[in-house]
Amino acid sequence: MCDYSLSAVKTRPAKVDDKLTTRLFGWSTRGFAASEDKNVAVCLLPGIELSFAEEVRKVRSWPWRSVVGHKTAIFRKINQNNPTVHHDALEFPDGQMVLLTLLEEGQQATVLQLPVTHEGARTPEPEKAKVS
Repeated sequence: MCDYSLSAVKTRPAKVDDKLTTRLFGWSTRGFAASEDKNVAVCLLPGIELSFAEEVRKVRSWPWRSVVGHKTAIFRKINQNNPTVHHDALEFPDGQMVLLTLLEEGQQATVLQLPVTHEGARTPEPEKAKVS
């Protein structure tokens, strides 16, 4: 659920209405910290919807702009075929994807909605072959 780079950090799953803050964990990985404890990384499932208090900002890296231009995003997992790169990303309304580790620290976000899961849904049983 959390990026592999947060494996040495205490974590917990996200809940609706969680107040999160972007934070640097260790020396190179940014993620979301829990409001009740800045040392706890909050793990998001793909499809979780977030609302930010302000327009999302990336770490400044000239000449690219640092403001993404949106206050809402959907959490995604990318680069799944490469185990040694960051996988946590945000997808913005214009389709832009930004790795979570590239966001500026200190940004406030709220979990709006958890992804729809199909837990508890019955899987149809396969039809039995008819014997003649």
